[in-house]
Amino acid sequence: MKFFIDTANLAQIKEAQALGVLDGVTTNPSLMAKEGITGKNSILKHYVDICNVVDGDVSAEVNALDYDGMIKEGEELADLHDQIVVKLPMTKEGVMAAKYFSDKGIKTNVTLVFSAGQALLAAKAGATYVSPFIGRLDDVSTDGLALIEEIRLIYDNYGYETQILAASVRHTMHIVNCAKIGADVMTGPLSAIYGLLKHPLTDIGLAQFVADFEKGNK
Repeated sequence: MKFFIDTANLAQIKEAQALGVLDGVTTNPSLMAKEGITGKNSILKHYVDICNVVDGDVSAEVNALDYDGMIKEGEELADLHDQIVVKLPMTKEGVMAAKYFSDKGIKTNVTLVFSAGQALLAAKAGATYVSPFIGRLDDVSTDGLALIEEIRLIYDNYGYETQILAASVRHTMHIVNCAKIGADVMTGPLSAIYGLLKHPLTDIGLAQFVADFEKGNK
């Protein structure tokens, strides 16, 4: 399972990279704005800065809603760096754009996916990644993890190579459960990744080891 971090914060990305488990980054205009990064040139430069920190794929989102606009923006983003993945919305135009970029060998991430049918269309169009938003589904009393299971079944039935990128991951158990049901990638906050480190018995055991060592080596 690949671990992506969902942020535009360079300090957090560097911290996740230093941990040694980071495989990539996802971000979007909202996350850019949260870091005070506005204006086309600043945003494009920031994508390059992120690529220079991580070794894996970096999803960069188009803002256009029309097909021609998506193609223009996507090509500009793809030209920034070899690690850039063009992030497209799950719309008719987004699916068409995913097919266009797939035919050109440019990686894509189809985002804002909330149904198995949408994920099937993205795979048919040749998307590299499909991003079901499990946390947002949970927010409206719908089982986000069940959607991951449905997509996994469909993709396995037909051998689709599109990777299931579990997005809108909110906490550590989201990560664990996504791993159990076969999500290829998860993207979430650094806090959720760090949560995997924690267990009270680890803390107790380590404290006992230290205490025993000190007793026998005074």
